[in-house]
Amino acid sequence: MVQFYSAARRAKPRKELTVTIDELDPFGQGVARYQGKALFVSGALPGEKVQVIVQEDKRHYSRGKATRLLTQSPDRVVARCPHYGECGGCQQQHVSEALQQQSKKNALERMLNHNSSQPLNVEQVIRGDSWHYRRRARLSLRWDNKQQRLEMGFRKSGSSEIVNIRQCPVMVQPLERLLPELRQCLSGLQGARDLGHAELVQADNGVVLVLRHLKPFSVADKEKLERFSQSHQLMLFLAPDNNTLQHICGEMPYYQSHNLKLSFSPQDFIQVNDKVNQQMVTTAIDWLALQPGDRVLDLFCGMGNFTLPVGQYVENVVGVEGVATLVQQAAYNAQDNDLHNVTFYRHDLEQDVTGQPWASQGFTKVLLDPARAGAAGIMAHIIALAPQRIVYVSCNPATLARDSEPLMAAGYIAERVTMLDMFPHTSHLESMVLFSRT
Repeated sequence: MVQFYSAARRAKPRKELTVTIDELDPFGQGVARYQGKALFVSGALPGEKVQVIVQEDKRHYSRGKATRLLTQSPDRVVARCPHYGECGGCQQQHVSEALQQQSKKNALERMLNHNSSQPLNVEQVIRGDSWHYRRRARLSLRWDNKQQRLEMGFRKSGSSEIVNIRQCPVMVQPLERLLPELRQCLSGLQGARDLGHAELVQADNGVVLVLRHLKPFSVADKEKLERFSQSHQLMLFLAPDNNTLQHICGEMPYYQSHNLKLSFSPQDFIQVNDKVNQQMVTTAIDWLALQPGDRVLDLFCGMGNFTLPVGQYVENVVGVEGVATLVQQAAYNAQDNDLHNVTFYRHDLEQDVTGQPWASQGFTKVLLDPARAGAAGIMAHIIALAPQRIVYVSCNPATLARDSEPLMAAGYIAERVTMLDMFPHTSHLESMVLFSRT
């Protein structure tokens, strides 16, 4: 067998340079110019002069990491969480709240105006508490054989490793206070090696604990978990697999919104920032200018977060959602709150809606709240319905900008734009736009 000699490739030396940061992108990275292209620098703020190691050099952009701070921005603050920088949950705790909101606002306007003939400006930022706002958290669990201990926390940024958290200042306080005692309880279980994750949810009637376990619990472990839950007044659910949920003790959770009691399963999606969610629903109702004779269509409606409050003001409202369990929960809540003018349907809104029982009804107003992928598959149908007003709630400004184009081409104008500061200290950017017919 012939062998050919090949010299080992030498790693290219990393470039080191000094730059001044021009702006902050919505992901918390500083942006400078380098060789005529954008250089994204993690850990740097606008106005700061920093030494940078270039880690990635592409044709249209580069990425680097700040290694030394030569001048410091007045918008640089001390991170409140001791795990910040290691835990991947937050990206902007080193940035003042004012700069976080301004950079996201600028990014939203830039994306919406990229291909728009109408100048769009964000008129307000809807915000709540900057700390202790998160009412839902999923904690990864893994047994460390070397250390003979249970790891409990969030993943490192870009890694599957778990950061063992002792506290989390973005969680609502009842959840954060529970962390040390929950760790102690789970570590003492016979089945501690077979835990997948723990989910904590703050409902209006108490705290929910959902435990994903990979093997059945022993009788002793079940009893211990039940005693722990009762002593801390928790609603306990066990999840032996992704499709099964066993209610062990406590009530079913609910939250209140606009004088309604909305029950939910711990597996159902609910907005994690309650204060911003309440303002968001109020603003949507205001923007839609609801009248008693209106017929409203709510697309991607989930368990009726918008649909049910809207139902209190109009003749009829229809909610459409692709997840069957959410549709069932929404219908239950409509009945439980005596809203007999609200109807829910299940349908995948990326598929053709022709022939759906709700599709040809004469709707005067439309609201949609799609996932990150946006609503490209349903935009033509919305235009065909010709509603007077459309409120689009978005968690991805890129798909919002894309979906806005056919609306504007059909004669709608973007009348109002607001940014939703749903997740302070993170890179998430949420927004809401009102479209009306000219």
